Amino acid sequence: MNVRTLCLAILSFGESTGYEIKKQSVEGKFSYFVDASFGSIYPALARLEADGFVTSRQEIQPGKPPRKIYEITEAGRTALVEELSEPPGRDVFRSEFLLIAMCAKNLPQHVVTEAIESRIRSIEEEVGQLRHIVEELDDEAAIWTAQYGVTCKAQALENLKKTRGDLEKLAGSRLSNTTTNAAE
Repeated sequence: MNVRTLCLAILSFGESTGYEIKKQSVEGKFSYFVDASFGSIYPALARLEADGFVTSRQEIQPGKPPRKIYEITEAGRTALVEELSEPPGRDVFRSEFLLIAMCAKNLPQHVVTEAIESRIRSIEEEVGQLRHIVEELDDEAAIWTAQYGVTCKAQALENLKKTRGDLEKLAGSRLSNTTTNAAE
């Protein structure tokens, strides 16, 4: 899936400005689906407009530059359905925390503990954001989606809290073996 499809999906819920689309795709309820940078949204919208999948209109604002408002067309809705009808690819998951965990034996315990604490805070924040999103939604499919996200994150949080001691015990074990071997 790509940024163009994400833009069509956002517009399928109603017309938006490019700024609103950027905000929703980077930090809003659509930020969990496709990695969309600020620099990729406007080119995607221009291409969608050139392909006839969206239209735009200018809205005059007193004392400000005009806003460009995008709306999905019927051809855009058809394209969105076609895109979303393809089997989804695998979810992409990357984690700097997991790299620290993988290298825990080479790291001092305080580094591993700080990473765990930071990750716990981060997941708690994400769960809170998702719960807030659930409260604001009025679409059943969107609510289901956000609740699925809450469940996934909450399970990760529970597992991390439950097993953190195992990882902390591993921390520095290679460092102490290296020190012991060097002393011999």
